[in-house]
Amino acid sequence: MTRTSKLRMKAHFENIQMIVDSTTLPHAMRCLSISIREEIDVSSVMERLNRGKGVLSQSEKLHLWDQLKILSFTRMVLSLWSVTMLSLYIRVQVNILGRHLYVDTARALDTSSSHLLLWLPFKPTATCPVIFWQEELDVIDRDDEQKFLSSADFLVTNAMPGLISNMQSAVSEVLKGMQLKDVITTRVLQETLLRIVDVFMSSGSPHHWVDYLMMPQDTKLSRTTSDGSSDETVSKFNQLMVETRQVLTSTEFTDIVEISLKCFTDALVEEMETQSISGGLATGMPLAKMLPQIEKTIPVIIAEPGKNQFLQLIRDMSEVQVFFTLLYASMPQ
Repeated sequence: MTRTSKLRMKAHFENIQMIVDSTTLPHAMRCLSISIREEIDVSSVMERLNRGKGVLSQSEKLHLWDQLKILSFTRMVLSLWSVTMLSLYIRVQVNILGRHLYVDTARALDTSSSHLLLWLPFKPTATCPVIFWQEELDVIDRDDEQKFLSSADFLVTNAMPGLISNMQSAVSEVLKGMQLKDVITTRVLQETLLRIVDVFMSSGSPHHWVDYLMMPQDTKLSRTTSDGSSDETVSKFNQLMVETRQVLTSTEFTDIVEISLKCFTDALVEEMETQSISGGLATGMPLAKMLPQIEKTIPVIIAEPGKNQFLQLIRDMSEVQVFFTLLYASMPQ
């Protein structure tokens, strides 16, 4: 590869990362934040506790407080996990598609017109916020591009109920026996969150969590045309999905997931310690008093990418940057 080609590829890669940060990821995060707020509602439990003062029996109050404990931790860890994983998934997805478009375009263009590769135009649509779009060249079917990019909505539109159920099971297992009067310190909270994530990630078959991000591998992705022949555009979509799953189940990506989740957790706990009244978490505070603080952290966790300090930390980690650089550069020529 010539120096000029390397510079063009580098410019193309940087443009892809910009598209992720400015358009694709914000759309996905808005949908995710709405889903989390709607699917896990703790307000009804808190309202029953407030309205039941002096009316509820001791056992009823304890039952409601236990519900609040499980729901609060479930919503916090699920938000942390979903934001981290969806952001990484979208980066994998867009880099795979972008690299395919670059290679296909490079093959189609002669040297005299190769300056077109310095940028990747895109056209927003109602159903998909970003469609990588070539007016002059139809290197990948546009419907395929849209279908592939729209598949990032799978977590919100299909997988959320199952994800919530299994995350809640992990939370219940880890918090079993934890009393409302138990003192929670920064270290205890950090260890508890990491333990919940570990229990969730290690339950089920290896890489079971991938099925929350994309449709199961055995789902039919191809179809035949009316004359019985194979539909090549759908086969291209199939290829993109297979490549994405291969990346997600790789050892390298698993390492990035582990590093990213820990980075997010550590930063979140540090933020909660800073925001706690009179340094409560640093010195220790009863679990019952910490639950309202957990609820206050949810908007911070699911904030839009431009204002989300946790996503920015993950994006700027050297390990993450190297991973996506290598992913883009190692796609088939």
